[in-house]
Amino acid sequence: MENINRALVLAPHPDDGEFGCGGTLRKLALAGVSLHYAVFSACKKSVPTDLPDDILFTELEKAAGILGIPAENLHKTDYPVRELPAYRQEILEKLVQIRQAIQPDLVFIPNSHDVHQDHQTLHQEGIRAFKHTRILGYELPWNNITATHNFHVRLEKEHIDAKIAAVNAYASQSFRNYKDEDFLFGLAKVRGVQVNTEYAEAFECIRWIL
Repeated sequence: MENINRALVLAPHPDDGEFGCGGTLRKLALAGVSLHYAVFSACKKSVPTDLPDDILFTELEKAAGILGIPAENLHKTDYPVRELPAYRQEILEKLVQIRQAIQPDLVFIPNSHDVHQDHQTLHQEGIRAFKHTRILGYELPWNNITATHNFHVRLEKEHIDAKIAAVNAYASQSFRNYKDEDFLFGLAKVRGVQVNTEYAEAFECIRWIL
């Protein structure tokens, strides 16, 4: 991770970044890397009816703060959930604007095997916008029938603790079975065993530049 001063996570929806690379983001923040987080839908159609329809954007600010991402480094755009493919060109143009403003050294995007249509859009347009940058694809196992794990980041328990705390900041999503702490620790243990360490997060290495 040398020579990485600015990192950007692209998330179709709030909490995708936390689930996919929350531990790594915390590790980078503690190492002094400036973190940015771009999200493209408030998922208003999926929010429980008894809550404000923009609750996920509110929870995003709390979760990002736990990981070490300041509120001013959040880039929020609100396209309708499950309809991002219809806004592909607008999303690409937004990504180019973010690239020009931030000039990140590393970008996290959904991996190429993610079956969700919104995630596929961010994967494809993310590569187009950041093709000259290091790119890692994060995993969301519930959206992957298969996946590539050819890049691992070794983590400590404090990084996983921060990841889980950030995930738990999304109280509106408490009904999700993949929000379970045992699952998140278990996945980190599995990825750690793969590289002979206690905990890790695994990624698809899309582009790495030395």
